[in-house]
Amino acid sequence: MTHRKFIISFLLLLAISQTSLFGQSRPDTTFKIFQFPADQIPRIDGNTSDWDMVPSSYNIGTDQLVDDKGRYSEPDPSTLTVNVKVGWVEGLSRLYFLYEAEDDYWHFEETGLKNDTYEIVVDADLSGGPLIDRFHPNTRIDKWDAYFSFHGVHAQNYHIFTPAVGKDWTLAWGPQSWIKDLPYANAAYDFNFEHGESGKLTLEFWITPFDYAGAEGPERAVKSMLYENKLIGLSWAVLDYDEGGGQDGFWNLSAEHTMYGQASELVMFQLMPLESEFRDPVDADWDFNVIDMDRRLVAFKDESEGNITSWKWDFGDGNTSTEQHPIHKYKEPGLYVVVLEVEGPDGKDRLSKVWDVALR
Repeated sequence: MTHRKFIISFLLLLAISQTSLFGQSRPDTTFKIFQFPADQIPRIDGNTSDWDMVPSSYNIGTDQLVDDKGRYSEPDPSTLTVNVKVGWVEGLSRLYFLYEAEDDYWHFEETGLKNDTYEIVVDADLSGGPLIDRFHPNTRIDKWDAYFSFHGVHAQNYHIFTPAVGKDWTLAWGPQSWIKDLPYANAAYDFNFEHGESGKLTLEFWITPFDYAGAEGPERAVKSMLYENKLIGLSWAVLDYDEGGGQDGFWNLSAEHTMYGQASELVMFQLMPLESEFRDPVDADWDFNVIDMDRRLVAFKDESEGNITSWKWDFGDGNTSTEQHPIHKYKEPGLYVVVLEVEGPDGKDRLSKVWDVALR
């Protein structure tokens, strides 16, 4: 665990409370985001084998897409099918995506926006509200001021070209184009069709969600915190062009077409814990906080996982404790090796941290 549990609990309650401040689309639906083990992070190469571990319950297919305006018929599986999986890794501010689509006519030869597209919008802190210039709540503001100070700042829109041939992989819609490049994003495709042909496309990518991403660059940017069970706002649309450049479909995961510019119209997603097959039955972990450096007073916090019934702390100075969350006072300055041993009916584990506890 990389975050203290009391901070996580507070932030989770904050996120839940924020959902009551504005309406989320499809309020009875929460989609799941798969947690990849830290030693099995998917490689961005267009190869789907890294995603084989993801259960089918995480699949989000064509059947979830709607056209709220009634301009297009329901997606016809004989002409277009899509399947999406979303993942995350604890400790990384990244959302991973696997987008697989089969289309009877792939349109991508033009240089502008007329391109088969997978458009995603993310609002990872559930701040809600409009996120593009034309929806700015102050109608008196100059349109360019709205664009450069507001558009895509608290929630981000990625207009991803499927496939991107002779053009950048995505339009990061807003003045902060830096968010689509490394070290903030990466993408890879796999396909073997030409423009106008049918076939299957695989798109694998990750993005960094931001609570603040301004036009001035990454210097003042604030990455979104991602942690287990956090709720985030996320949605996407599939734009399908056919022969002649006419738009054959514009289908949304949200029930609202304007979700592309309204973060309050996104769908709720939950960052899931590791599936049981990837978790140890007992996993020792702990953190600490120096309450008073002058008195060398340290609060230790057990963050172990599993069914645990006993704890043994070795503070590295000859003293021990069997409390779950002890407070210990050191007599002398030094660099200490602190060890926590935990045990329960399913097993036992131990974790030592060498010289993390440094006191003067």
